Amino acid sequence: MTYQLDLLDIQGNVLRAYGRFRYPAARYVFFNIRDGAKGRAFVAALTRRVTTAVQWGEGPDKLPPPEWTLNVAFNYQGLKELDLPRESLIGFSPEFVAGMKDRKDILGDDGPSAPEHWDPIWQHNRETREHDVHIFVSINGLMPLPKDAKPAAVQAAVNDAKARVEAGYRWLLEQVAAQQGGVALLGGHRGDNGELLDYQDVQAVLENGVPTSKEHFGYTDGIGDPVFEGVPYDAERINGRGKQLANGQWAPLAAGEFLLGHTDEALEYPPAPSPLLLARNGTYMIYRKLHENVGTFERYLDEHGQRYPGGKELLAAKFVGRWRDNGAPIVKAWDDASKARFDADYKAADGHGKDQLLSNFTYDEDMSGGRCPFSAHIRRINPRASLEFTRDEQDPAKVCGAFSVSEGAFDTPGALANRRRVLRRGLPYGTVKDRSRDDGNHGIIIMMLNADINRQFEFVQQQWINYGNDFKAGNDKEILLGNHSQSEHFPSKAVLQVDPASDDAPYILPRLPRFVETRGGEYFFVPSLTALRMIAAGTVDPT
Repeated sequence: MTYQLDLLDIQGNVLRAYGRFRYPAARYVFFNIRDGAKGRAFVAALTRRVTTAVQWGEGPDKLPPPEWTLNVAFNYQGLKELDLPRESLIGFSPEFVAGMKDRKDILGDDGPSAPEHWDPIWQHNRETREHDVHIFVSINGLMPLPKDAKPAAVQAAVNDAKARVEAGYRWLLEQVAAQQGGVALLGGHRGDNGELLDYQDVQAVLENGVPTSKEHFGYTDGIGDPVFEGVPYDAERINGRGKQLANGQWAPLAAGEFLLGHTDEALEYPPAPSPLLLARNGTYMIYRKLHENVGTFERYLDEHGQRYPGGKELLAAKFVGRWRDNGAPIVKAWDDASKARFDADYKAADGHGKDQLLSNFTYDEDMSGGRCPFSAHIRRINPRASLEFTRDEQDPAKVCGAFSVSEGAFDTPGALANRRRVLRRGLPYGTVKDRSRDDGNHGIIIMMLNADINRQFEFVQQQWINYGNDFKAGNDKEILLGNHSQSEHFPSKAVLQVDPASDDAPYILPRLPRFVETRGGEYFFVPSLTALRMIAAGTVDPT
């Protein structure tokens, strides 16, 4: 039987990465609640305008996409200020209660990523009541279809999307003004020239004036977003994005990995606050502002690309596990011949075919890491079944992996990784005017959604990004996002493995710099529409 989700009760940004649905520009705005009753009235006004997860499209049973979307979330302090009962508040996860700043050691936010270097809005968060962030609101603007493919027409369409963001923002400020001081807009976001802004603007990176899915390092972002039960996807999209079964087939992940009030991959309900209506169809959101050191990245690539066999672009592909030109997974395109075959197939494929070429793969033929290194970004973020061990059906004595396991173990080959998946949302911010420099204000706002902050996001950040033991890599961190040590005596490194059958030696990346630095963030709760109405009405009753 098909699993059903109440799409009218789930916020739209949970099921949609808006940037891939012709929403190339957005604005993220944060508020402080000065009066609980007026704060609830503000939430009531927002709720009437919140974008849900109901499908868009043409036809009598479909809604057209809105000119601008609006979604809302609260941190723990915000829920307290909205007067949620204590019995409900204590049901939220300890990580959510503590907040991101307090979890800096778990997340590896040290050195240039330490909270004292964050944007002022995040430095002062949870210090004094009037500076506390309480509410997050996102506004995304719809880009109309350009009249033609000429740059002027495309740029006009992008400008229309930005204008729609401005329209949504003006509406939002009207709702703030209506509360007569009960809700305050919080500024303190660093802009391109060091100025402090009242909001965080984000926009897709443009190439020849056309919005792309790339970030400032040049990689295509958001390719492998998970597919889970109840979401209306084409069947083909499950392959490579869901969970792989023992028979090699793919199935959607359990809804409870991403939504509270639903069973997860362990057939359990994730821990959640009471009452059930407060939690069900809600999720936790991790908001992080990540600055990208583009100059450092390009210099390191230039230096080692001259020495690395295959050159700069192959080395860049080894960093992430995907090629920069079209996102080809290096496990499928590991040398000139295989890359040429992939490119030909990709060029000939339709939309679904392209998606499958990019997403549908495993590491079964690359357990040594000779194609995709163990420290590459996509292998650390989602190792698929490469950390598990299964028996060959034709030869039960043959085990894939380093250790033998009991008969029947791991009927779902990627069971460990399936419990660590997160949904990816967000867009790049700022512009890179000079690729030889790190200064300026550019990077990516990444928003991750999951049902268990500690088991999913924090585990990946601590154990897989900033530690390599599960990948037989010791203390080696993930290449792109790792908080690499700049110690003179113990600098960070990474090993690029080679095919064990070859006579080549592994390539060592020495003295890895920090390519990415944290500039702020917080943990939020994204409620369902039902929960938003309860919060606004002050009727949350945990008894």
